[in-house]
Amino acid sequence: MTKKVEFEHGGARANAGRKAQFSEPTKVIRVPESQVDFIKNWLLKNFKNGQLNDLSSTMNIQTVQAKNDKVYQIPLATERVAAGVPFSVQDTIEQSLDMNEYLIRNESSTFIVKANSLSMLDVGIDIEDPLIVDRSITAKSGDIVIARIDNDFTVKRLMIDKHFDPPKVWLKAENPEFKNIYIEEGQEFEIWGVVTYNLKRMR
Repeated sequence: MTKKVEFEHGGARANAGRKAQFSEPTKVIRVPESQVDFIKNWLLKNFKNGQLNDLSSTMNIQTVQAKNDKVYQIPLATERVAAGVPFSVQDTIEQSLDMNEYLIRNESSTFIVKANSLSMLDVGIDIEDPLIVDRSITAKSGDIVIARIDNDFTVKRLMIDKHFDPPKVWLKAENPEFKNIYIEEGQEFEIWGVVTYNLKRMR
């Protein structure tokens, strides 16, 4: 009599299942359903060669125009605010602040650029944050800048290492998930502008 061979389902099988795209453990995260496609597309666009890459060939740029017919004078409290200690705002107002003058040094060379990555998250710059960028300012080491590398743009902190001759220029990411960018010989490199303010909405 032929011996019946029974096949059982279940249990771990060698080389079974979907092949891992990344050679590391995975973690389940919860995201809003409306953002699933955006997150998938962002990862496919920015994750290359095993590393996050936020270089982009385009920027979302808006011009800044100060309307002369409308001037908003915002009351400026001269006293410092201590958390948890109530005080009368009316008693401390001595002057007002013109937001156009405060935010814009050179209207013709000032633009608003929206951030498109999380590479500067540790300094408070998130995706879609509107950054005020002044193209007339000479960038110095430590400034956050919009840089153009070949034909791609990125937001990073400009670092100039003067221990080298000539000084070594590189771009620092303020997020450990992203790599710093070191300019290689033969690459086109330009500081497009210096970020002066982040107009982040707090609510």
